[in-house]
Amino acid sequence: MEQRLAAVLAADMAGYSRLMEADEAGTIARLRTHRIELIDPAIAKNKGRIIKTTGDGMLVEFQSVTDAVKCAVEIQQRMKRRNADVPQDRRIEFRIGINLGDIIFDDDDIFGDGVNIAARIEQLADVGGICVTAAVATQIADRLEVFIEDLGEKTLKNISRPVHLFRVGIEGSVLPPSTEETDAKRSVSKPSIVVLPFNNMSGDPDQEFFADGLTEDIITELSRRHELFVISRNSSFVYKNRPVNVREVAEKLGAQYLVEGSVRKSGDRVRVTVQLIDAVNDAHVWADKFDRRLDDIFAIQDEVTAAIAATLPGRVEAAQRDHLGRTKPANMAAYECALAAKVLHHRSTVADNEQAQFLIGRAVALDPAYAHAHAWRACILGQAWVHGWCADKDAVWAEILAELERALALDDNDADVHRILAAVHVNNNALTTARYHQERALALNPNYDLVVVQQGELLTWLGRPEEGIEWIRKAMRLNPHHPERFWSHLGKAHFAARQYGEAIEAFMHLTAMDHVQHAFVAACYGWLGDVIAASAHMNKVRALAPEFGIESFLATLHYAQESDVQHLREGLVKAGAGEGSPAASDVAAQ
Repeated sequence: MEQRLAAVLAADMAGYSRLMEADEAGTIARLRTHRIELIDPAIAKNKGRIIKTTGDGMLVEFQSVTDAVKCAVEIQQRMKRRNADVPQDRRIEFRIGINLGDIIFDDDDIFGDGVNIAARIEQLADVGGICVTAAVATQIADRLEVFIEDLGEKTLKNISRPVHLFRVGIEGSVLPPSTEETDAKRSVSKPSIVVLPFNNMSGDPDQEFFADGLTEDIITELSRRHELFVISRNSSFVYKNRPVNVREVAEKLGAQYLVEGSVRKSGDRVRVTVQLIDAVNDAHVWADKFDRRLDDIFAIQDEVTAAIAATLPGRVEAAQRDHLGRTKPANMAAYECALAAKVLHHRSTVADNEQAQFLIGRAVALDPAYAHAHAWRACILGQAWVHGWCADKDAVWAEILAELERALALDDNDADVHRILAAVHVNNNALTTARYHQERALALNPNYDLVVVQQGELLTWLGRPEEGIEWIRKAMRLNPHHPERFWSHLGKAHFAARQYGEAIEAFMHLTAMDHVQHAFVAACYGWLGDVIAASAHMNKVRALAPEFGIESFLATLHYAQESDVQHLREGLVKAGAGEGSPAASDVAAQ
């Protein structure tokens, strides 16, 4: 059995027995038509999954509460229009209930309190109407232009506690466009561009890293140009070694222009071919090739990025461009080692991290003055430190600090140096120093999704979660294929902003949650007054971290405001975290 947080939509046909008695064949035929033409497409469009159907109803699972409500409103609005010319006694109408809670999945069926509540509140909905719980209403209040009426607390059959319910009105409701439509129509003041992974034409699999590294460096250099909106490398590398349709890729990533190319390396020479494509019109804007000695790879990179920036419409005048200097390694072998290490680092496995450490160490040994290599050695060691892939964490931490100090002394214009330094100082609760390095990283590379999302994290720690939410969502737009952990950052920001429903929905996007994330969800339910859901998540916390205690947990966090610490503490107490935990006596003393 699998248990996870989900939005459950329960739908039931009103007057089913009466309609079947009057016209069994006709009722079945009309219901089937509604399913094929309206209901099933609406569920699919809103990313729902039908779990169970009965003769007159169904249970549907959604990963997003917003999608569940949008689906329900669409079904009820369209059914109302379909019934306009149908006699009252022959109308097929539905009641819909939606709940957010922990669901147990077993053999393609779902069970649990969350399902039972959805089924019970569906029975309290008006014919042709929608009834939702408080957790659902909280999340849609500011997202969907729908009328929400507070029905108060209701006692439901076989549910021991009263449940706070709301009615969602469909009259005059205006649904916002879907996420895909929003992305496709997103108005960006800057020309938006995606650089697809360059093809390795060398016939040597060992040189794959060279093509990948060159692509990544072009992305980074373009991102440093403030006049461009550049899609991140994580999104573009989704299309590595895959045939692509220019229009489809551009629409998916929200890009106006595509860059694609190839690298052919032979001996001490390299040929890079590149072309810029207008994705909207599927037209070639510019193409060129660069045939150079390998030592000129940076000149090739600079020429390619400058040519692309000069060709894009609406570009800022060349005289206003911010030409940020870049320290280049004196040894080409060091550069190649660094590229290979970065590619391995992105794979995020123990074995790849170990190999990345070896290669980045070699890069530093070959060129001790290569600042970027020192910064990335700190980053790669940091990955091992975070995941516990090292025997002596204290020694590794000391190495990380030493590498960052060296990198900063060598090149103060490397965004990664300041990004990693900001993270280190947050970990040490030196938030003022962290803020300086974070703002420096943001100035150096404003379209780097890892820098942008970290800005949102830092603002949350500083007690400005509403601003943090905006930055985290910007990072998600920059990188539509962002790491799952971005949802965790968003959930924590929403919690700090006292937006519990939105926080739960953000955490719900995670494939699996660790004890920290379960603790935040438990605190959300604690503040919402959902004792059962809060208790379920606290049980997960204790299973994953048997020694969990409130005060020891809070000590690992980095809130600048005591009110934010107290807010989380109270949420955990409401969730029952103090009961039977090592910190119970500490909590009682608060």
